[in-house]
Amino acid sequence: MTVPTTPLSSRLTAPAQLPVPEHADIARWRPATADDIDAIWQLEKAIGRADHPNYVLEREEVGKAFGFSFVNADTDTLVALGADGRLVAHGIVVLQVGQQTLVKCNLGGGVLPEMRGRGLGRALLNWQVARARQQLATSDKQLPGWITASCDERAPQNGRLYERFGLVATRYFLTLDRMLADPIRAVELGDGIRLTGYTPELSAAVHAARDVAFMDHWSSQPIPDESWIAYVTGPTFVDELSFVAFATEPDGSEEVVGFIMSSVNEEDWAVAGFRSSYIGLVGVLSGWRGRHIAQALLAAQLAASREAGHERATLDVDSASPTGALDLYTGMGFFATNRELAYVLEF
Repeated sequence: MTVPTTPLSSRLTAPAQLPVPEHADIARWRPATADDIDAIWQLEKAIGRADHPNYVLEREEVGKAFGFSFVNADTDTLVALGADGRLVAHGIVVLQVGQQTLVKCNLGGGVLPEMRGRGLGRALLNWQVARARQQLATSDKQLPGWITASCDERAPQNGRLYERFGLVATRYFLTLDRMLADPIRAVELGDGIRLTGYTPELSAAVHAARDVAFMDHWSSQPIPDESWIAYVTGPTFVDELSFVAFATEPDGSEEVVGFIMSSVNEEDWAVAGFRSSYIGLVGVLSGWRGRHIAQALLAAQLAASREAGHERATLDVDSASPTGALDLYTGMGFFATNRELAYVLEF
């Protein structure tokens, strides 16, 4: 990633006023509030049934944005209400914090499937891109600026819409499954490395290790404390399916050198057709890679997930990860089931 020589604020233009969307089917546009969480969640579930029918967005994922200090619902969200008062579209624009190598705005939201094809998505995305430009323009850092969005390959209409606004398909992320009825091979670790189950007392150490381990991953930045805490204390996160690798230092102290973090969303089971766990994070510090730590963490998670009565474990991986993660996972018995595309507008 090339480091710019001028501040981000000088490299892009941002509107002084946001465009007010207009659409014949919409009676009112307004910012979202916490009172809209359930309506947005139901809208997201309807979008999911059309665009990614194998998994369901958690209500927590919708609700937590309203509690983050770096999200201002009055300026960073928008909902569209039909003539009957029903919420039929929503958008959110989040300026990511922890900007070490990149300033990034993530776009989220969507349109009720039955309302598509009428220009509603264009009106919403026009507002989102304008708001993202405003957010990026507040930064005087000499870093790349990105507006990002993603879509499942089963919803190509979303990708075509992003492209109309200058976003380019830049990266592919594969969804991988692993059948838990298949044998799980034992993995031996070298002396001085041990695995243990995750406990809340390890949260800060694992968080720190995650931020270090992921800095060579595409577009990754440190996770703010409030986002991390929301993740590991959320209702679907499962301590018993998460593991930590420690290494002993010459002075006898230990440091976290690897981790695997997992969740279970039982709502996914009905739409996917099988019981599963989801592996949200796997990481090993760069100096400790190549010692089978990731394989040992995966083996521990797979065994624990099978013991919990699950039929599969699922994860997502960058298809071009420089760590060789895709080969690692396929070598552990994972196979590709789906693909998601990441779209980027760069400044």
